[in-house]
Amino acid sequence: MLISIVLIILISVGGLGITYLLDRDETLMWRLAVGNVAGFCLFGLIAFIAACFAGLTTAVVIGSLIVTLSPASLFLKNDIREHLRRDLQRAGSRLRDANTSRLIGFCYYAFFFLLFWAFFGKAMWEAKDGIYTGGSQNLGDLPFHLGAIFSFTDGANFPPQNPSWAGARFSYPFMADLVTACFARVGAGVAAAIDWQDISWAMSLLIILERFVAKLTGSKLAGRIAPALLFFSGGLGFLWFLKDWWVGDSTFAHLARDYTISDIFRWGNSMVVLFITQRSLLLGMPLTVAVMHGLWKIFATEDTEAAEKRGQTPFLPFSLSALLLGLIAGLLPLVHLHSLAALFIVTAFCFAMRPARWKDWLIFGVGVCIVTVPELLWSISGTATETKSFFGFNWGWDKGADESFLWFWFKNTGLVIPLIVAGTWLLWRRSNAQDPKPSDGPSPTKANSLLEFYTPFVFLFIICNLAKFAPWEWDNIKLLIYCFVGSLPLIAYFLVWLWERKAVLRLVSVCCFVSLIFAGALDVWRTASGQINTRVIDADGVNIANQLKTKTDPHAIILNNPTYNSPVVLSGRLSLMRYPGHLSSHGIDYAGREKDVKTIYSGGGVADILLRKYNVDYVLIGPEERQTLQANETFFSQYPVIAEAGPYRVYKVK
Repeated sequence: MLISIVLIILISVGGLGITYLLDRDETLMWRLAVGNVAGFCLFGLIAFIAACFAGLTTAVVIGSLIVTLSPASLFLKNDIREHLRRDLQRAGSRLRDANTSRLIGFCYYAFFFLLFWAFFGKAMWEAKDGIYTGGSQNLGDLPFHLGAIFSFTDGANFPPQNPSWAGARFSYPFMADLVTACFARVGAGVAAAIDWQDISWAMSLLIILERFVAKLTGSKLAGRIAPALLFFSGGLGFLWFLKDWWVGDSTFAHLARDYTISDIFRWGNSMVVLFITQRSLLLGMPLTVAVMHGLWKIFATEDTEAAEKRGQTPFLPFSLSALLLGLIAGLLPLVHLHSLAALFIVTAFCFAMRPARWKDWLIFGVGVCIVTVPELLWSISGTATETKSFFGFNWGWDKGADESFLWFWFKNTGLVIPLIVAGTWLLWRRSNAQDPKPSDGPSPTKANSLLEFYTPFVFLFIICNLAKFAPWEWDNIKLLIYCFVGSLPLIAYFLVWLWERKAVLRLVSVCCFVSLIFAGALDVWRTASGQINTRVIDADGVNIANQLKTKTDPHAIILNNPTYNSPVVLSGRLSLMRYPGHLSSHGIDYAGREKDVKTIYSGGGVADILLRKYNVDYVLIGPEERQTLQANETFFSQYPVIAEAGPYRVYKVK
């Protein structure tokens, strides 16, 4: 744990220096949050490039860390060092001059930190009888990420091949798993590294999103509300909970099921279905929102020269700041590709609506391309992914054939869409100066800009309900979640507007807020309170994986049953084929190889031919291979057993 925390601090310090080139006026907390995710992405990219030439050695990790720390040298400049000193003094004075407001703010951040600590601590833990997860949707995703992590630490998997599909480029955005492998390489435990990285990224997202919404709406309270709406997102599932509670099937201490994701609900709570399972999104989203924050500043700033004279620009000129913002955005292809796609759509609309700022948009685009193009060219060469499988007509996202479109979205998101409409109406009135300004809020000009800035998010929602942009249509949620994030300023601002009115409307505001977070909070609590304890890999599986690490070549290819939780994922070795669900969602046509895997396990002369065809080194036979594939152990007995633990045996076939 201590190693992970120290490394996170050092990486954040490196990223902190970059933030002083992006924005002069932001708070120290915002700088630390952006510095954390930008530093991690930079660290991962440097480590990836170096490891492709020298392997993931301790020296490579330390060298990458030193390079990541290099932006901290900016503090040697007098003006930046002086600005940092003032930021530290301001933060210190707030701690010394505590009042009720600041105490509430401290409790706000402390609450979320403790929540993330409890929640992400259930992502993975090790016990005497195996490896467990407490996430209801993490049973398949955890082994996938472990397979990637251990392939970097123990499989010498550079340049990365797909651990689940030997012989093809690893085109999945693997940066989150690579930085975990880097931590493990210098002595951090994998479970602790995953836990503390996830906590730091979630805290960064909290702070960045809060600041983003506050800037767009001009309301600090709206900024405070928005993260809760994201982290506790859900729909009308709380009504189903109340029904279960009434008949005694469910209590807060024993929740019988999830109330945001099931056969009835498909939206899912962001923490439960996205952030604990898809670590790439958890790292990519705060970086993306930070870049959107920068785009908003360009979009909403009408007179660059006047702003520069007022000292409201970064330490760099606007043009160079836009270039740096683009370079940071360009890190996304290896972090989370769908985030880059969402960012591309937002930027395209910004360009169309603010053509007078074409130089800034062009410079931003150049910065993106400098980093993105090489990454994309590398990731698509030699991949087994079929691009055509990512596109197709699909009406209504994941609603099914028999359900009403309107009811589907109302059931899954509750009051979200009605409150978006209400927030749009309120901002339209503000833009036309027809609504009195509350204690804080956007000016008429900024209100109009916010309505325009929301346009690409509406477009995203429409196209995600007309077509699929992934082989599995549910994966459109990787784009839809940005529709939700882009809608948060409108929702939060309308709730604040209600709150600042008479007592009756204040009560309406509270009821709306509770209805938006109730179902999601139930699902988050179910995980954070430890109500789910699912064993992913048993103790014998862990044992056989450890033997594979010591008794086989790191580049060995192992044949195992194509399932999500084969012990091979812990060995760092490549599998000929793993879970079809993951392969299909990544656009890989696995049918032919799956048939060959079954043929090999059945034994016989054809099995020998196929083993040579796929260059298989070892064959694992365990409970899954016996039960699912009826493995012919008589055939494999001709080969030597090089590892054995409980019901598991590994045969050397080459």
